[in-house]
Amino acid sequence: MSRDIQDTHWHTIIDSPIGPLGLVATDKGLRAVSWRGEETSVELPPDMLDGSDHPVLARAATQLAEYFRGDRTSFELPLDLRGTEFQVAAWRALGDIPYGSTRSYGEQAALIGRPKAVRAVGQANGRNPVPIVLPCHRVIGANGSLVGFGGGLDTKTLLLQHEGALD
Repeated sequence: MSRDIQDTHWHTIIDSPIGPLGLVATDKGLRAVSWRGEETSVELPPDMLDGSDHPVLARAATQLAEYFRGDRTSFELPLDLRGTEFQVAAWRALGDIPYGSTRSYGEQAALIGRPKAVRAVGQANGRNPVPIVLPCHRVIGANGSLVGFGGGLDTKTLLLQHEGALD
């Protein structure tokens, strides 16, 4: 078992307008948000504990409900991000994209001081462990096309429409 999954993990599943979302936390913070409660790029231990009462998961569930009601435009949660230094920088930069806005992969790469690392940014975004909370759905192709999204392009479209970034 890798060191990334040796610590205790708690999980729960919440309902959302885009389907069930799986939430996973450690004592450090939110570790994963998974589509349909199961699909995630994060390696997780098979023996996670029921996190219905875990404080980080409760806060995440509340803030996600507020987001989907239109009452929240950014998240204030402790995060347990595990990746390379580059990946973590790319993921954190996602949090700087304002609600209702989009950025290209090239703009995101420039924001982290790596303007030529456009493909690497795309790959990092594809492994974003906490989608919606760190809004990789706000990153689009240079020509404005909706490309690459772990939750599917229909979900990306719905999230961007919800935020008013798309008609």
